[in-house]
Amino acid sequence: MRFGWRHLRSVLLLPFVVTVVVPMLLVLPLRSLAIGWPVSSPLQWLLRLIGVAALFGGLRLVVQTVRLFAHVGEGTLAPWDPPQKLVLQGPYRYVRNPMISGVMAILVGETAIIGSVSLLMWAIGFIIVNMIFIPVFEEPQLLKRFGADYQQYRLHVPRWLPRRTPWDVMPELSQQ
Repeated sequence: MRFGWRHLRSVLLLPFVVTVVVPMLLVLPLRSLAIGWPVSSPLQWLLRLIGVAALFGGLRLVVQTVRLFAHVGEGTLAPWDPPQKLVLQGPYRYVRNPMISGVMAILVGETAIIGSVSLLMWAIGFIIVNMIFIPVFEEPQLLKRFGADYQQYRLHVPRWLPRRTPWDVMPELSQQ
């Protein structure tokens, strides 16, 4: 499956809005106000360095997972055009939600770099909403769509904190 308009549209409507549009709307009106954490200069640089690492790590995860959804899952990250196949490769062997983890890392990175309380509140809100939405709505849908394969996956791969070693998918599942 090619990465085409349907994938670009889902990326622009979902992670791009969450990590670029909303943060810009939150920060740009405050541009004339002092932005930055009220900490000493060396600590500010450390926060910014951590923020850059989180931002680029999160961006890498999002790009990698979008590609996997397109090429392996034959779908997009959008709920209206989900993957047709269960994706169990790459970062999905370590954690069940690497795409959302990537978006969370980008938001935390932006917050650390810019030092904005409004961005911090946005990141916390996004994290809370996903910590509720995924187990309550998304996972039951995945269980219904992928059945026993998803159930096995769910038993072996944690939702948020990655495993130390990748899950060996092949002996466990019939589908992949």
